[in-house]
Amino acid sequence: MLPPNPRALPLRFLFATIVPFAALGLLTGCGVSQRADAQSQAPQGRPANAPASVETAVAEAGSLQDAIAYTGTTQPANEVPLRSQAEGRLLDLAVNVGDSVGRGQPLGQVDDRLLLAQVNQERANLASLQSEVAQAEAEVSDARTQVEQARVQLQQAQADANRLESLAREGAITVQAAEQARTQAATAQQALRSAQEQVRTRLRAVQAAQGRVAAQQATLAEVQERRSFSVLTSPITGTVVRRAVEPGDVVQPGSEVVRLGDFSQVKVVVQVSELERGRIRVGQTANVQLDAFPDQQFQGEVIRISPAADPTARQIPVEIVIPNPNRAIGSGLLARVQFPNGGGDRVIIPESALSVSGEGAEQASAGSQVTLFVIEGEGQDVKVVARPAEIGNRENGRVEVRSGLRAGEAFVVRSSQPLKEGQPVKLSILSETETQRGQAQ
Repeated sequence: MLPPNPRALPLRFLFATIVPFAALGLLTGCGVSQRADAQSQAPQGRPANAPASVETAVAEAGSLQDAIAYTGTTQPANEVPLRSQAEGRLLDLAVNVGDSVGRGQPLGQVDDRLLLAQVNQERANLASLQSEVAQAEAEVSDARTQVEQARVQLQQAQADANRLESLAREGAITVQAAEQARTQAATAQQALRSAQEQVRTRLRAVQAAQGRVAAQQATLAEVQERRSFSVLTSPITGTVVRRAVEPGDVVQPGSEVVRLGDFSQVKVVVQVSELERGRIRVGQTANVQLDAFPDQQFQGEVIRISPAADPTARQIPVEIVIPNPNRAIGSGLLARVQFPNGGGDRVIIPESALSVSGEGAEQASAGSQVTLFVIEGEGQDVKVVARPAEIGNRENGRVEVRSGLRAGEAFVVRSSQPLKEGQPVKLSILSETETQRGQAQ
């Protein structure tokens, strides 16, 4: 049978026949286009000639072992209590907590009226003893005068005796008269010796009186010194950290009035395990972080290591001082202290960098040779250079590099695809370069 005349076909029949074929043609064209686009792309949606995307880091010198942080509390390098050496009522205390004081500065006054009365009494006693000395010295002078008189009388008696003896030999006078003159001369000799002994006695009396004066002077000086203790003076240059008494209180010898601290340096005492004692020495530097100053890093010095450890906790007190020229660091602040590890001359890299080196590098042992990819160039001309390197120990997700990589060089940590020598690469936004590290420092 012949098909009906197309012209006689209804319009809806024509649409029913033509539209499906047109739709099939469109679908076929789209499929061809998609296949062409897919063939122009590399696997994983990356152009075939695009550089590999890598993440880099900058090699640093350090140690595999993390420095242990110890906690302590800040305190003044030198803390001195000012104690009263006199007994009495505190009349005045001119300083308060936080005030700065200088060495020798008067800070307070203890009632010294009783001591002042005692000073006056001892002065009166001294004056009396000095009068005794003067009287004894006058008696010595009188005794010396008597000695001179006795000496003159002796000379006269001896001259008379000699003259009368000469006359007696000539027969001008009797022998008895001559003997009487000789007796008088002997009596004068004895009187001279007695006068001389009297002088010596008076001199001993003067010395005794002078000794009593010296003793009284010492007593007076002691009382005056005790009175001087009523004025409370600062023994150091520092800051008042505690005020123990108030005006009106009665203080006793040895009782604390104020406590002073020298904040030119700040001290921190930390308890260190006996296992860590061997790597700490006097004079070693220590890094100190204070929570009160989170943006600052302080460098201290170990000045003292206790020779005795706590027998129970096996902890050893270690004392560190921090310079504090502007007196900004006070006492009672929480301090975190770290002692830098020795052996910080090795280059340390993350273990993830070994995954870029090739198959088996992640399991390589100490002393093995691996390939590290070092970054060269800048901007659009960045490429990687394969560098043979020897690795060392591993710990805490990090690896020592014994040779082949220097501190400060940028190396690949992760890569989107395997790398080869001289291959151009594109740095990810997480990458760290030598230039960035220099600007950060």
